[in-house]
Amino acid sequence: MGMHIAHIMASCMGGIRTSGDLVAWMQMTRKMRIHEAKAYVAEKLGVGIIDLTDEEIMRDIRKNLGIGTVTSIAGGPKGIRAKCKIADLLGINIRSVSLFKSQMGFPG
Repeated sequence: MGMHIAHIMASCMGGIRTSGDLVAWMQMTRKMRIHEAKAYVAEKLGVGIIDLTDEEIMRDIRKNLGIGTVTSIAGGPKGIRAKCKIADLLGINIRSVSLFKSQMGFPG
């Protein structure tokens, strides 16, 4: 997990507080450069690139899409549920999600 943190911090996007984790996923899974990754994530979220670093905007978006927030929201997805939604939203394969689905007998 240490390298994930380094990528999120290097992107200077605040990790799960904003969209740094999503941008980092695209950099790691699709080998995108940072500007390309930011544009891809912004398009998927339906926001401008500048909004990706706004904590207030991103908190609402993350809450509405169910892709996890830093502080708990009653009934909001956490952990593997949030990761499943992120994988679906970005169209990427996250190994822990695939493993979880296979162990639970879910298709895909």
